[in-house]
Amino acid sequence: QVQLVESGGGLVQPGGSLRLACAASRSIFSINLMGWYRQAPGKQRELVAVISSGSTTNYADSVKGRFTISTDNAKNKVYLQMNSLKPEDTAVYYCKAVVVGFPTRDYWGQGTQVTVSS
Repeated sequence: QVQLVESGGGLVQPGGSLRLACAASRSIFSINLMGWYRQAPGKQRELVAVISSGSTTNYADSVKGRFTISTDNAKNKVYLQMNSLKPEDTAVYYCKAVVVGFPTRDYWGQGTQVTVSS
């Protein structure tokens, strides 16, 4: 089992920055993949950024060059640094953990709201 708790959401003006944090209940060394997804009203949940246990990252085209995913293994946390925010980044952001095994399991946090508005 993995419990995930997100923090750091809020209201920010266009062009501003936010850093989201996701705290995992166990060592992230034991988690194969961690990532951030988002869901805007009326839209499907979409991938924002993921990072593997080998530190390979992948980003949605819409956030490349603006968002950065990183981990702090000592704190069992994954971060999403979001710069140059746009109104279309407004969504609930969810943290996800994937533990590969028999079976492979996905775990989700409760989400944190990010609103980009002037």
